[in-house]
Amino acid sequence: MHKVIEVIKAFFHLIYAGLDKVLITPISRVVYRLNKRLKSSNNKLDKILNKPFTLIYLSLIFAVAIFFLVDSRVITLVQTEAEVLADQPVVAEYNKEAYVVEGIPETVDVTLIGRKSDLYLAKQLGEHEVKLDLTKYGVGEHRVRLTYNQSIDSLNYKLDPSTVLVVIKEKISTLKTVSYDLLNEDKLDQKLSVASVTLDRTEVVIKGAEDTLSKVATVRALIDLSKDEFKEKGDYTIDNVPLVAYDAEGKIVKNVEIVPEKVTAVVKLESYSTEVPLRVLTTGTPKTGRAISEINSSVSKVTIYGEQSALENITYVPVTIDVNSLSDEKTYNVTINKPNGVRSMSASTATITVKFGEETQKTIDGINVQWRNLSSNYNVNAKSRDDAQISVIAKGTSENLEALDPASITAYVDLSGYGEGEHQVTVTVEGTDPKVQYISNKQITIIVSAK
Repeated sequence: MHKVIEVIKAFFHLIYAGLDKVLITPISRVVYRLNKRLKSSNNKLDKILNKPFTLIYLSLIFAVAIFFLVDSRVITLVQTEAEVLADQPVVAEYNKEAYVVEGIPETVDVTLIGRKSDLYLAKQLGEHEVKLDLTKYGVGEHRVRLTYNQSIDSLNYKLDPSTVLVVIKEKISTLKTVSYDLLNEDKLDQKLSVASVTLDRTEVVIKGAEDTLSKVATVRALIDLSKDEFKEKGDYTIDNVPLVAYDAEGKIVKNVEIVPEKVTAVVKLESYSTEVPLRVLTTGTPKTGRAISEINSSVSKVTIYGEQSALENITYVPVTIDVNSLSDEKTYNVTINKPNGVRSMSASTATITVKFGEETQKTIDGINVQWRNLSSNYNVNAKSRDDAQISVIAKGTSENLEALDPASITAYVDLSGYGEGEHQVTVTVEGTDPKVQYISNKQITIIVSAK
């Protein structure tokens, strides 16, 4: 009520200020100047102007004249203005249980046209509600006019847009299985992993138009793991997890109602770890006549943390040093890179020292050839016994070659892309001792046949 009184006071104050500025003050100034000019030259006129009722009569005459000028719009005392109310929300009225409506704008612009005082009152008192009444319409395509609840009748208004084309469809419902997505998993403590996620329901009801529901491929609960509460392993209950519908391409499907809109999730955090050796690998070839005699590392084992399934497949963590053309001792400061699936490691750097000695070589016979990456639709066999086993030349210092275990040497053929038939292939050789070089350029013949 107090606000309304203040608005009324402001309105009358505005009217008074306008009359004083436009009517009373200008008339008084004209009379005063006229009286001053004629006073010295015309005493009779001076006496007339000094009479009490003269100013009243003159003011009345001027007021009547100005009234006719204003009435005929020669003079405009109250200017017409326009005020734009941008982004006014649209309230749609329809049976939300029976229908789905497409094409309803979220907001419209309202332009109010009228006197400044009326515009002021409208902005103070109006609720500015824009409605789209669809209660009389059924299934189909309709062009409907928007309405505005103007609070001041003397104002005109214009809506942009003023009409909209909407499509009303029958609402149907169906059941959908709920899965989940983990958001901000990288913000967890690096030693923690998500062991399991349990939702309080496995199915939800989705409602909407038939053609829209047909696009829904999955409904997912979006579990945010960025909160500070996830600091250690244990079970965490998360309430009000939002559900979102996605299509087959992973895009959000709009105009779908999900019942319920939110679920409760229980997230179990664990800390999986294992200790594996740090394996030093080498690239390049030492200077002619020289071979690696020792490789010493400040880090021999690394504790790795990550997903349990990933850790099960990791038997060592590799680092690589370049020994090309070297003959004397050298020290490396290397960065230990995390293997795929590893979130954290107990060490991230290592200092490696390499020493060299005189090179010798040794031939190791009877290394069986293995097959890798052959399609499951085929079988493979060596054409002859000589193709099933090869000899490998090992180069290194005499001490290292003497201690070399033939079982640490692997010979294999990569059969990716090979099909039925007889093929000449090159054998690749590798070993677990980085101080030894393994050489074999032998090609073998294999026969690939269908199962």
